[in-house]
Amino acid sequence: YFEAYYRNYPNGEYAELARYYTGIGYSKASPEPKLDQTDTYKAIDELKDFLDYYPQSDKAEEVQALIVELQEKLAEKELLTVKLYYDLGDYRGNNYQSAIITANNAIMDYPYTKHKEDLVMYILRSRYQEAQQSVLEKKKERFRGVIDEYYNYQNEYPEGKYMKEAERILRTAQKYVND
Repeated sequence: YFEAYYRNYPNGEYAELARYYTGIGYSKASPEPKLDQTDTYKAIDELKDFLDYYPQSDKAEEVQALIVELQEKLAEKELLTVKLYYDLGDYRGNNYQSAIITANNAIMDYPYTKHKEDLVMYILRSRYQEAQQSVLEKKKERFRGVIDEYYNYQNEYPEGKYMKEAERILRTAQKYVND
């Protein structure tokens, strides 16, 4: 009803509130991250439209915070997808490559997410697993890629929660490259 109101009466007395409540309604319908996020995308679109139409609104800060919260939910959904691909491993194809692509896309789409360290680490783990399972001719080249990913992780998270695991992966990768 709110959406119908602001579409039919764009200059109406309650158009601002109708746009606001449309976004709020979709955000309340937004499910947990592991489910379909159609309503989350609709909520973000409606809330961004609200900010475009009413940037000086007294609700602008609240709306911006809600958009960030919804984007975090989408980033978490991407992290769950990356974990799934990683856990599938080489079952019915190379799921490690899918994990890498999905994690890189999530980092591009949500560069300030609190899940970024996890995503970067899954890229490193996936590259490592891919290199471990490579044919002999490609092992050295792929382990060089693992080393590059390690330094990417180390540069971004020098005190990261996965640093010990990353260093273990680096030592293994260096053995293959230095041989």
